Amino acid sequence: MKITWLGHASFRMEVADAVLLIDPWLAANPSFPNDRRADALAGATHILLTHGHFDHASEVADIAQETGASVVGIPELCAAFESHGTVEFNKGGTVDLNGAKVSMVQATHSSSLGSAYAGTEAGYMIKGDGHTVYVSGDTDVMADMGWMAEFYQPDIGILCCGGHYTMGMEGAAFAAKKFFDFKMIIPCHYKTFPLLAQSAQPLVDALPDVNVLTPEVMDVVDI
Repeated sequence: MKITWLGHASFRMEVADAVLLIDPWLAANPSFPNDRRADALAGATHILLTHGHFDHASEVADIAQETGASVVGIPELCAAFESHGTVEFNKGGTVDLNGAKVSMVQATHSSSLGSAYAGTEAGYMIKGDGHTVYVSGDTDVMADMGWMAEFYQPDIGILCCGGHYTMGMEGAAFAAKKFFDFKMIIPCHYKTFPLLAQSAQPLVDALPDVNVLTPEVMDVVDI
């Protein structure tokens, strides 16, 4: 398994025989180096969307056209990308994406595609290569994390933690300690805009028994 942070809440994940682009937002992303676009998109098989906000889904049509990757997510959001090929499912469901088992789980946030209804926000549990990765999507701490942790038993967490629009560093640390037994955490949705937290050090400090990684954009975490 290889996980590459593309800045903000965007990731590239190579797992089983899939290359997943999670909420890919590149051209307008101030954290992403545009000269690395080809590297970020190479071999992409699926585009996994957590919700419809601009910093997650506004470039999906262009990226799907460029890569031929199928768009995966909740039906109301996928409907906007039908011409590119979609894999629609809903919370509680699991799909097999080239050997990666992806389950949609709850999040608490909001979702729209411009002014259009885009279904509801979601997170994902991604199982493959001997690991289960919890992708929180944009969310606050929620009690549902308790059963999700018990049922799916993720060992890696990709957690939003920038505050203002999502849970902050303290919230993410609380969730990790209260509900999960992560061996590794990769923070996201921070240091993109001035309103967001600019450093993940508070999360690192709050979780001394967890390997909290803070890779630079386009660094590959090989697990």
